Amino acid sequence: MVINFATGKIIANQHELVVRIDGEARVTMQAQVDEVTLIGRGANVVTATGSGIQWSVRLDDENQLQALADAIGIAVKNT
Repeated sequence: MVINFATGKIIANQHELVVRIDGEARVTMQAQVDEVTLIGRGANVVTATGSGIQWSVRLDDENQLQALADAIGIAVKNT
């Protein structure tokens, strides 16, 4: 699944997640789904922590976050 957001795109499947940020730097971040947390309640943030990685990215809206949650099979945390 591919989700486009204001500053790039997320490519996701049930095993891994790749975030590509647009711009001259062409930043790419990757994480296993087990290392990903989805934070809702208006924050709409995807975080990855573990095995020497730590990053986060904010999506445009809750619909994108929910679509990502459905694609990778993990729940959005609303706390």
